[in-house]
Amino acid sequence: MSFDQNALDSLRIERSAEPVQAESRGLYKWFIGAVLLLACGAGAYALLRNDAIEVDTATAVASSGGAGSSAAVLNASGYVVARRQATVSAKVTGKVEEVLIEEGMAVKQGQLLAKLDDSSARKLHALSQRQLESSRQNLHEVEVRVAEAVRTLARNEKLRGEKLISESQLDTAQSEVAALNARLEALRSEIKVAEGTVGVRAQELEDLLVRAPFDGVVVSKDAQPGEMVSPMSAGGGFTRTGIATLVDMDSREIEVDVNESFINRVKANQKTEAVLDAYPDLILPSHVINIVPTADRQKATVRVRIGFDALDARILPDMGVKVSFLEDRAAPEAATAARPSVRIPASAIFKEGDTDYVWRVQNEQLERVAVRTGGARDGQVEVLSGINSGDSVVTSPGADMRDGGRVKLKGA
Repeated sequence: MSFDQNALDSLRIERSAEPVQAESRGLYKWFIGAVLLLACGAGAYALLRNDAIEVDTATAVASSGGAGSSAAVLNASGYVVARRQATVSAKVTGKVEEVLIEEGMAVKQGQLLAKLDDSSARKLHALSQRQLESSRQNLHEVEVRVAEAVRTLARNEKLRGEKLISESQLDTAQSEVAALNARLEALRSEIKVAEGTVGVRAQELEDLLVRAPFDGVVVSKDAQPGEMVSPMSAGGGFTRTGIATLVDMDSREIEVDVNESFINRVKANQKTEAVLDAYPDLILPSHVINIVPTADRQKATVRVRIGFDALDARILPDMGVKVSFLEDRAAPEAATAARPSVRIPASAIFKEGDTDYVWRVQNEQLERVAVRTGGARDGQVEVLSGINSGDSVVTSPGADMRDGGRVKLKGA
């Protein structure tokens, strides 16, 4: 039996291909293992991300230091007021002719603010001056007649001594001198009256000029040319009672009403901090001027006057303000209070034993930090040491937080 050699050769197995196939299978296993490892890592990371605690954070803000480091013993609300404030009006009723001021204008004491119509007053002033001049001319005339009557009397006395005239003629000359002297005195009195009348008319003209009673700033312009003004509201609802409202900006201070139950915490010259509602980040050092010695039985409060240590252009009358009355501090504590500090929300502080802590957030991880706190005011606590300005802290710490724990911001 014969065999086809070529057919037999095609059935031969090449043993040399087996190592190549084994190597391919090893590489494949390594590839599958790497993919599974990456998948496990991604899953673990996702799981850890899902387990991260959602928190709200706040940033520590640098504090102004100084008196603000003292603890507040009392908080109160009030308003900025000006001790010198006046609604300036004319002394007399009249029609406004010209207003020379606008709101916000600074004026000096005696500066002209407005003019009233002076047409009638000027005529009366001119009439009084003419009456004075007429009285002076009459006085001059009588003075001339008195001089003549005195000379006539002297001649008559000489002639009577020589028996050349009768006694009645001498008596007539004497009576004439006496009458003219009386007339002279009357005219001198009339001149004084006329001079007084001129002065009154001049004052009436001056009263039609409205001037600033003190240095200040115009905060309200209440009248316009053509309107009637009166110091007594005469003339009904169409009559103005003032030209403008003037405020002495150097007299700004604060008035607060303190509940009478806490007035024992307030004393004269006590250090305070004022924060304007319009500028909540502006802390204004201030002090108690005095306690008004009376109580309001309706509200059960006592009024306290507070002065600013330094005035600021942003402080305006009638602004709302919150005041913190600070406790007195010993000298070492006062020195410590002068060091830089930061403010954070009071809700970020939690206690363990006698120590205050906060949770600081860095790179989405928690770090428990011990801090030393100072005064508290308006929901903010001053931190004297432990954290720095710009640090992020958790505002509402939870019991499940731990050092190194992962967190994420709510809504992120």
